[in-house]
Amino acid sequence: MARLALFTIFFLFISLLSTAHSTVKPEIKVQQDKDEPYVGVNIGTDVSNLLAPADLVSFLQLQKISHIRLYDADSEILKALAKTKIRVIISVPNNQLLAIGSSNATAATWIGRNVVAYYPQTLITAIAVGDEVLTTVPSSAPMLMPAIESLYSALVASNLHTQIKISTPNAASLVLDPFPPSQAFFNQTLSPIISLLLQFLSRTKSPLMMNLYPYYVFMENKGVVPIDNSLFKPLTPSKEMVDPNTLLHYTNVLDAMIDAVYVSMKNLNVTDVVVLVTESGWPSKADSKEPYATIDNADTYNSNLIKHVFDHNGTPLHPEITSSVYIYELFNEDLRSPPVSEANWGLFYGNSTAVYLLHVSGIGTFLANDTTNQTYCIVMDGVDTRTLQAALDWACGPGRANCTEIQPGENCYQPNNVKSHASYAFNSYYQKEGKAAGSCDFKGVAMITTSDPSHGSCIFPGSNEIDNKTGQVVNSTQVSGADAIRFIGLHGTLISAFKKSSCVLLGFTFALSFNSLLL
Repeated sequence: MARLALFTIFFLFISLLSTAHSTVKPEIKVQQDKDEPYVGVNIGTDVSNLLAPADLVSFLQLQKISHIRLYDADSEILKALAKTKIRVIISVPNNQLLAIGSSNATAATWIGRNVVAYYPQTLITAIAVGDEVLTTVPSSAPMLMPAIESLYSALVASNLHTQIKISTPNAASLVLDPFPPSQAFFNQTLSPIISLLLQFLSRTKSPLMMNLYPYYVFMENKGVVPIDNSLFKPLTPSKEMVDPNTLLHYTNVLDAMIDAVYVSMKNLNVTDVVVLVTESGWPSKADSKEPYATIDNADTYNSNLIKHVFDHNGTPLHPEITSSVYIYELFNEDLRSPPVSEANWGLFYGNSTAVYLLHVSGIGTFLANDTTNQTYCIVMDGVDTRTLQAALDWACGPGRANCTEIQPGENCYQPNNVKSHASYAFNSYYQKEGKAAGSCDFKGVAMITTSDPSHGSCIFPGSNEIDNKTGQVVNSTQVSGADAIRFIGLHGTLISAFKKSSCVLLGFTFALSFNSLLL
């Protein structure tokens, strides 16, 4: 997985333009895939005690995974996939390019052995020829197009060329100067090969396969690219990335990367090839050099990525086209060489237990390992203290959120600051209202998250955390037996206590204060 070239410091400048409106829309002629966009998974096999092929296929069916990509053409797995509805991309390993590119007979034998022998009982949809050849093994680059053309000729001879596409996965570093997308272009030293590739893809109606990792964009540009943009988190307008040349607004890094590829193709006069994201993901564990490789971030990225694809919103440049994406990867490959992160990109461990619980309920049939459908309401970053305090006062007053747990000495009093207390109060109100539409807004200072904000002994309302002392599921939205509702002052300290009987009278005052501050 080659890393993306650095986003320049120019990002800082264009982020200041976020209040501009998108007014420029280039004409586009990109051919859409007839199928609905989907999410698939990559299956690497550097795994201790990897599931037997039959068990692997059963597991895929259990998880409702209908699209996979293999890094080879494993005969046992292809046999096990027969008569299922699982669609598979098979691959030609880099070390076979020379032989296939040098001999039409070798290419024909490969197609016969790895495609014809299984299709159509096994739904092979595409052949990935090599992996990141142009950037990681440039010595093999001259053989890439001969190998692709030879394999295609073999498919034609077998009358399978319209059912099975051929392409090659490329690293994001193939695109230079990727932000803003409007100024992106392919590495010019590779332009002759890239041009031939794009002409082939256009002629055969095949996708351009790209491995795109916002994780690496963020890691290589910390301080320039915010993590929220990388994780698909909801953004305030001031945090949206803006292309100053098109005035298009970007709310996430992946869309910007995809549009940079489209612009690069257009610079070579190709406008009818779609982008297929053959790899994207986020590691859940690493050493100290990669502090953002956490379970929470991996869960957030992949959950939001899945939702993003199924929302069918396309990209700012091509809203009519939503790229399908293959998550890297299904299993943690514990046999991979260091760094630690290389072994921790999986959704599951090799024994098929989940590394973390994805939050993808409501987006369709993809994946069965989300049973929570749980969301929480927390403070949005970048809100000034005065506005946040007014929202907190309203939640604990007229909003009738249960704020007992954020009183001095209670489980959620620490950390003693307005942001922490407000997140608890907002979530209490949100859960009390049954997570109804509009109940997590507070005049634009709150946002919904799928990550449980509970910490230590502080259990947020709606959490499935278990109280170690009682063994009961904590539900802090229960009406407290206390006689008083307390309000938190500007600096997060207790300033007054009021009897419940006073709340109706006080509610009018707090409502006026909250509205006047936020209008």
